[in-house]
Amino acid sequence: MTPPILAVRNLRKSYSVRGGAFATATHRATAVDNVSFDLERGETLGIVGESGCGKTTLARMLMRLIEPESGEIDYRGDNFLAARGSKLRALRRGIQMVFQDPAGSLDPRMRVAAIVGEPLAIHEPQLNRAQRQARVIQTLASVGLEADALTRYPHEFSGGQKQRVGIARALILRPEIVIGDEPVSALDVSVGAQILELLAKLQRDLSLTYILISHSLPVVAQLATRVAVMRSGRFVEFGPAAQVLSHPNDPYAQSLLAAVPEIPA
Repeated sequence: MTPPILAVRNLRKSYSVRGGAFATATHRATAVDNVSFDLERGETLGIVGESGCGKTTLARMLMRLIEPESGEIDYRGDNFLAARGSKLRALRRGIQMVFQDPAGSLDPRMRVAAIVGEPLAIHEPQLNRAQRQARVIQTLASVGLEADALTRYPHEFSGGQKQRVGIARALILRPEIVIGDEPVSALDVSVGAQILELLAKLQRDLSLTYILISHSLPVVAQLATRVAVMRSGRFVEFGPAAQVLSHPNDPYAQSLLAAVPEIPA
C-alpha cells in the first residue's frame, strides 16, 4: 500500500487558563487531546466541530505555527516536528493554509503582487523579478483573477476576491497539502459556494490533498472524502464521508447531523 502523505500520532496541546480576573491560580485546558490520523494523497479530510473544540489549534500544529506538547507528525516519511533550518523550510512549503478571514489574513499595506509573491522571495530567492511576476500572474489566473489585480490593495476587492488572493498565496509554492481553516465561513453563502467549487477544481487540476476545517456539515459534505467529528479536543467519529454524514455512531455526531435540515448529496 502507498504510505500516507501525512501521519499524525497522539498530538496533544494544552494552555494555561486563569481562574478569573483577579485569580493567581491557573489550570491547564486541553485544546487537542491525543489526536491521530493518516492523510492519504489526493483525498479531502473534513474536520468538523463546534467553535472551541480544537480544530484551529490542530491546524496550526500541522503547520508548525504552534508546537505540540507531545505527539508525532510524519510528512512524506520525514519527522516534521524534528525538522529545523533548511529542512523545515523545505517541508513547510509542501503544506500551506487558507485562513478563515480573507481580510485579516492579507496585509492591507501590500499590493497583491507582493502578497502572493512573498513566499517565492523566501523559498525561491533564485527567481528574478520577471520570473516571480510570471508565477504570480499564472497563479492568480488559476483562482480566477486577472493580471490587473497585481497592483491593487486588499481593500479594493470583495470578500470572495480576497479569499481568492489568499488561495493564490497558498498555491504559489505548489504545495501538496492545503489546509482550509473555515475558508468560507466569513463569506456570503453564494460566494462561499463559488469558493468551494474553486477548491474542488484546483484539487482536480493540481492533484492537491486537502484538510478542510469547518463547523458546518453541509460545507464539509461538498468536498470531503473522509470526515472527523471533533469534540473537546478529540475525534469522536472518523470514517468515510458518506457513512459519517448519514449514519454516525457517536451521540454528539448524531446531534450535529440532526441539527442540519439537509446534507447535500
